[in-house]
Amino acid sequence: MAKVIWSAGIDSVSGALAKPGSNPQHKCEKMLLATHRTAPTTSSDCNRIYMRKKVTRTSPLSNDETEARTRFSEVASAVALRKKNLSQIAQDRAAFNAQKDTAGGCKTLTQYLWKLEGQAYDQQHG
Repeated sequence: MAKVIWSAGIDSVSGALAKPGSNPQHKCEKMLLATHRTAPTTSSDCNRIYMRKKVTRTSPLSNDETEARTRFSEVASAVALRKKNLSQIAQDRAAFNAQKDTAGGCKTLTQYLWKLEGQAYDQQHG
């Protein structure tokens, strides 16, 4: 593994530095991905760079994958609408605050709304 020494002013790099794409001007054959580990450690070498070949899917989506994608998109839309619904915001915040410190309670309002909307979706499509 190579060791990266950053110049002054650069503490870390994280994320995709180059992605294979369809744009001919910016096309590359491999993905260059950098990670920065933030966990406490005794090692000062916490930056890593990976290269990955472009992968194209050869198999069609299964029914489970299609259903999971549909569920995700519908729940995401429902959560977005619920966050903008002014008549329901106060009720949602009160219910969230009542459950957040209990065992198994959601720690963020968004997580709480995803849980509620996911359960509603599952009941409708059970």
